[in-house]
Amino acid sequence: MERIVVTGMGAVTPLGLGVDALFHGLCSGTCAVGEITRFDASALAVRIAAQVPDVDLGLPGKLLRDSDAFTQYALCAAAEALSGGAPAPADRVGIVMGTAMAGVATTAATQESLSHAVHKNVGPRFVPRILGNIAAAQIAIAHGFHGPSLTLSTACASGGDAVATAAMLLLAGEADAVLAVGAESILCPLVLYSLANARALSRRNDDPAHACRPFDESASGFVIGEGGAALVLETESHARARGAEILAELAGWANNTDGYHITAPIPAGTKAAACMSRALARAGIEPSNLGYINAHGTGTVEGDAAEAAALKSLFGESCPPVSSTKGLTGHMMGAGGIAEAIACIQAIRTGLLPGNYNLERPAFSLPLLPETREAAIDTAMTNAFGFGGQNSSLVFRRYGG
Repeated sequence: MERIVVTGMGAVTPLGLGVDALFHGLCSGTCAVGEITRFDASALAVRIAAQVPDVDLGLPGKLLRDSDAFTQYALCAAAEALSGGAPAPADRVGIVMGTAMAGVATTAATQESLSHAVHKNVGPRFVPRILGNIAAAQIAIAHGFHGPSLTLSTACASGGDAVATAAMLLLAGEADAVLAVGAESILCPLVLYSLANARALSRRNDDPAHACRPFDESASGFVIGEGGAALVLETESHARARGAEILAELAGWANNTDGYHITAPIPAGTKAAACMSRALARAGIEPSNLGYINAHGTGTVEGDAAEAAALKSLFGESCPPVSSTKGLTGHMMGAGGIAEAIACIQAIRTGLLPGNYNLERPAFSLPLLPETREAAIDTAMTNAFGFGGQNSSLVFRRYGG
């Protein structure tokens, strides 16, 4: 079977613009969680988030005015991933976009404005601003791509599933290169109220930097993050034929569903374990030979416990080093699966395994990394799990030619 390889990466995250900013921030323990400045959150129970900093995304002013932030982040990440040029003829380049909630912040702000306006008027660009597929459409317009274009919404597994779907398109011969993109920006009172009332969010408003505490005994909920991330995936034969630099191999992937509860995972993590097992089997890697796991680890009590149980049941005493990087970036939802895939690829390439920020009293008997560690590894896995019981796992391997 044809191998799938990664030939481009891009990111815009709360840690800054670009892949280098993302990985440097993860390895140096730079926390991007702070007070919300995008709107007045002073009356809300949760007033903290990990926001993308106010940086120049390199987009035209009209596009900034006419698009939601999630589309802007997708465009910016895609541009970096494609900075080496188009990876294939326009008709043979596909796009798979992953986003959990698309333009929800625009929807909420528009309704708020409409409710209080004397003259009831909604701009003509409202609908294309909020549609999930518009991010992929804008990328295709910007780069002149005409291949398959799909948009997935599998909650917080959307980014991981976008990568897996891209691989399947390549193996089906539908494209020679596929851009897998994840993007999210859900910062608005509407979403904050709902997640806060569900007791899903940390309320450590007085100590934002230590609010998100994955796998720690004092974990009290996740912190909302935002951003975009992208990978260029190709068949190995196509990448080699065009002389592309191959950054890593996408060795395995899997998706399954808990079929258990709308928001809560199966406590024993049985289907998450099965998802990881299938991804490793596709890669031909024994669990005992995996080098590193970038866990989903959001800092919610139920979610962390279920993932820990899944890891213990699958790996036992041979579990490799584990860390969640969400203590630094917040939970980037649809963008997280790909941003954390980039962390895995960079860990393989640099020999640096990002630490599990805010880990002071581990709640589980796992080989959790309290800080960044140097280690030469050849393989790494990332998990992305979402509401509705969505499970996604990706396995990357050092490319050896």
